Amino acid sequence: KDSIPGGIYLVVMPDKGSYFEVVVDGIEKRIVLETNFGALVEDMKVKESKENEIFYQFQTTMGEKGILAEPYRKKMAEYRADTTGSKTDSLKIVTDEINKINDDVISYKQEFIKSNEGTFVSKIFKTSQEPEVPDNDELKGEELNEWNYIYFKDHYLDDVDFTDERLLRTPILGKKIEYYLDKLTLQIPDSVNKVADMMAEKARPNPVVFKYVVHWITNHYEKSKIMGMDGVFVHMADNYYCVEGGATWLDSTTTKKICDRAETLTPLLIGKVAQNIILPDTSEKEWYNMNEIKAELTVLVFWSPTCGHCKKAIPQLNKEVHQVYKDSGVFVFGVCTELENVQMKSFIKTHKLEFLNVSDSKEINENAYDYLGKGLTTLNSLNFRTIYDIFSTPQVYVLDKDKKIIAKKLGIEQLPDFIKDYKRMKLEESVKDK
Repeated sequence: KDSIPGGIYLVVMPDKGSYFEVVVDGIEKRIVLETNFGALVEDMKVKESKENEIFYQFQTTMGEKGILAEPYRKKMAEYRADTTGSKTDSLKIVTDEINKINDDVISYKQEFIKSNEGTFVSKIFKTSQEPEVPDNDELKGEELNEWNYIYFKDHYLDDVDFTDERLLRTPILGKKIEYYLDKLTLQIPDSVNKVADMMAEKARPNPVVFKYVVHWITNHYEKSKIMGMDGVFVHMADNYYCVEGGATWLDSTTTKKICDRAETLTPLLIGKVAQNIILPDTSEKEWYNMNEIKAELTVLVFWSPTCGHCKKAIPQLNKEVHQVYKDSGVFVFGVCTELENVQMKSFIKTHKLEFLNVSDSKEINENAYDYLGKGLTTLNSLNFRTIYDIFSTPQVYVLDKDKKIIAKKLGIEQLPDFIKDYKRMKLEESVKDK
């Protein structure tokens, strides 16, 4: 009796394992279904509801076609498992039969969508379709593959109505968004940001879908394991949360947290010039300015002698990065995060670390104004833990010759391969320029 938003709903039985689906278009006032436990879908009879009548008609037909194809699929698996090669002709015959059934399924689905146009069920199936790439006899090889990819991507969202919030309550729209972003979009911030803006604009007319799209993209890329994807989170925060009339569905406290997080990450994005650090080495007499270090690559690493992971990773950094690349333009700039640096000195001595290590200390922090007044350091240098978002160790940033961030959050074990790839890329660029 209560109205519920349109979508596909599950009616789940008390055993928690048996269920059937009900299509709610948000328009029909009454839906009456009758079936038997143990054969919920097979015995389904739709008493009242055009939407569910055609939905279960479709399900029944597709089930019949699946049964028709099953013997061929079993034969295909059997023939493919044969290593003698004697089943090649039989395999081709079976494959052709399956292809015929698949073509029949596609034709049936297209005709179903057309003949039931205007219904919610038709829209669901139309949305779920993938574009059929036409033949292109003018291209071959890689050019054809690229053309196929571009065509597929350009038409993937053609039949997706971002203004119909009912699609959010189906398995379709969310999967479409995820697939387009993860599989069809180059995983670099600029490319993802363009797609994010495109989807947000398509969804903007419907506040519910707009909220879903903006929230999903922001959350997805905030948690991404791909390096540099925090650039997407910052883009979403700057354009959809931290602007006038932004994320109206959030309270001011939550919005502020997102904006503060974006503000912290902005100077740490790939391509930004790293914030300078001026701190003393273990002698506490010699001060080092990171910006004055001339190197093709600077490996900036934040570590702690009490960190379990650092106890293995930092000696590995010394051996596999510093010792191998110190004479070929790679400088390791270590920053200890502990205020009490007695353990730091002991760790460096025990593990015979050869690369430069600097740190602040309790004494420097307590007398910060004196050191700042003498021009020995900077406020950002003393606040490096906040500036560089150091919440765990080790943390690695790789900087180019201009001290721009070109990589971050790498594991120590990943650095040798990254350095090799970077040097190879630079060599190829120099050869190309000549």
